[in-house]
Amino acid sequence: MVAGNGTAGTRTLLAAAGVTRAAYEVLRRRPPGGRARWERTNHAGRTVDLHAGLAVAAGTAVAAATAPGLPARTRTAAALAVLAAGACGAYGDAAGATDPRRGFRAHLAALRTGEVTSGSVKLFGIGAAGLAAGALLTNRPVDALLAGVVIAGSAHLVNLVDVRPGRAAGTVLAIGVPGLLRGGAAGPLSAAPVGAATAVIADDLGERTMTGDAGAHALGAAVGLAIVAGNGRTGLAAHAAALIAAAAAGDRISRAAGAV
Repeated sequence: MVAGNGTAGTRTLLAAAGVTRAAYEVLRRRPPGGRARWERTNHAGRTVDLHAGLAVAAGTAVAAATAPGLPARTRTAAALAVLAAGACGAYGDAAGATDPRRGFRAHLAALRTGEVTSGSVKLFGIGAAGLAAGALLTNRPVDALLAGVVIAGSAHLVNLVDVRPGRAAGTVLAIGVPGLLRGGAAGPLSAAPVGAATAVIADDLGERTMTGDAGAHALGAAVGLAIVAGNGRTGLAAHAAALIAAAAAGDRISRAAGAV
């Protein structure tokens, strides 16, 4: 049980927003390796930066790992899942920018021929991190497996909808805000991605920046952690089934998100 859950959630949300915003401003002023490395052309042909992605990954991880009252294993699980998802996503942003292949099938087909794509790195890297985090959050192998699916599946879902400005951050707010009212660890764990998303959504919608794979995966993994913390086996199984179905319908979900 997290003592003073409302206070813990508020402090976590503010910490996530503050760290995210500070990291974003630092990256804007001094982009590592120069501006060109972090610039992309968005769907409308405008040049935007990827700084929001690294910033939300950092802000979410720091806030979740330092949220008041959480057990050490929960803090470790949060840091592991969010940072691993963000790192795999950042690799995708850097190495997969010009790769036209989309979806698990295309990347697994390439892997069968011996080619390791950015998509397969994200699939197996985030999946492994999700399972490790699930093992830290739960005590039984079946629950750990379900938790891993929920964490990795949530990361993938947020990335699926990240096809237009604000879609990833907006989805995280829609899913995460109700979680702020949950008891136990679910409240503070929901507050971390909500605070981070809030800090950059205006710049994202204004087409000055984008969350990219790094931000979408990190935010999604954090939402998954909150879902795991707030559910027993039945809830985990239901969420896991829904996320697997969403992954199977990935193209349709991305098109729907782009049409909104």
